[in-house]
Amino acid sequence: AARAAAAELREAERARRRSERAELKRFTRRTRRRRIAWLSGTGVVLALVALILVAVYSPLLALREIRVTGTNLLDAAQVEAAIDGQLGTPLALLDETRLEEELGQFTFIRSYTTELLPPGTLIVHVTERTPIGVIAGAGSFDVVDAAGVVLATTPERPPGVPVVRVADDEIDSAAFRSVAEVLMALPPELLAQVDAVTASTRDDVTLQLTGSNQRVAWGSAEQSDHKARVLAALLAIHGGAGPGVYDVSAPGTAVFRAG
Repeated sequence: AARAAAAELREAERARRRSERAELKRFTRRTRRRRIAWLSGTGVVLALVALILVAVYSPLLALREIRVTGTNLLDAAQVEAAIDGQLGTPLALLDETRLEEELGQFTFIRSYTTELLPPGTLIVHVTERTPIGVIAGAGSFDVVDAAGVVLATTPERPPGVPVVRVADDEIDSAAFRSVAEVLMALPPELLAQVDAVTASTRDDVTLQLTGSNQRVAWGSAEQSDHKARVLAALLAIHGGAGPGVYDVSAPGTAVFRAG
């Protein structure tokens, strides 16, 4: 009985040691897995930081080329030369404020958007202002767009651009805004026939046609697209009829009055 008890005790001791070793292995395995996971996560973070640093500071992604698109009145090469001061700068560090200031010196630029094309190209898409007319001054002509921005001042009247006459030549007025809206609504073939536009209020826009004594009583800028179609039809009928007035102020009852 003593020997059997001793044997059972030894067996129990061996079982205890086996259990402790198994538990130690499980604990060590969990610790190892946590360490591997932590090291892997840290490695990923460090790799991302390295990639970001490369993208920001690497000369491989520095600005090497500038392209300007959308220019018609402006010289694209001149615009590119004005903004080339940041060549060699990493794309991620380009100074947008500086770019805005440099492009702001060009009055003809109404708006722009930029596009970065890795590894080193900046594309500037320009939207230009559209001249709608000129305002005659003392020995000069101010070319203006629909917002009344003076795009250029010339000693002679530019060809193909109508003269705009509003009260006191006030471009910040309802009369000018109405004139601008009318001119913007005219199709090119009609706009080419307009020599001058006058208005004292927003509701009495009048067009003087080129090379004739014919005028167009346009009225307000409302329904300008429809009025333009009606005027084109009347011109096709009465274009060579001599002096007169096309009254399209009420397009439903538009008429041509000779004389």
